[in-house]
Amino acid sequence: MADAVMVPDISRTVQKWRSKPGSLIMALHEIQNRYGYVPRNVSLQLAQLMNVPLARIYEVITFYNYFRLEPPGKHNLSVCMGTACYLKGAPALLDTLKNELHVEEGETTPDGEFHLESVRCVGCCGLAPVVVANGETLAKVGVNAIGGLLARCRNEQKED
Repeated sequence: MADAVMVPDISRTVQKWRSKPGSLIMALHEIQNRYGYVPRNVSLQLAQLMNVPLARIYEVITFYNYFRLEPPGKHNLSVCMGTACYLKGAPALLDTLKNELHVEEGETTPDGEFHLESVRCVGCCGLAPVVVANGETLAKVGVNAIGGLLARCRNEQKED
């Protein structure tokens, strides 16, 4: 690894956080925000540059739910399973999405297009049930709207 070319962004991240308290977790947050997950090769570079054992980096990554080890899908769908959403039909929404996408919670479709997850609460109880699609909060979502939501996401991809 000594001869490997370091990614400049990782070097800047390390320089920024190296001497500060909580530096490892803050560096990992910056990496996660940049890539959407923490790539293994970046973890290896981070370990080398911060002089931290790789095992320690993976302890942090696997302890906190925020961090991901796999790249997210191009379209991230989160179904709120908080009490209000749950009572107003979120389980049916989640089941419909799982059936339509052929994935389970926490999985990404084989083509990398969609990542599906359930979350505890998004703080929009009056809008229940809620689905967050690519960061956009969708209110009072019904099972019949799932096909249109997926089509809209696919069309956005074609326009890019």
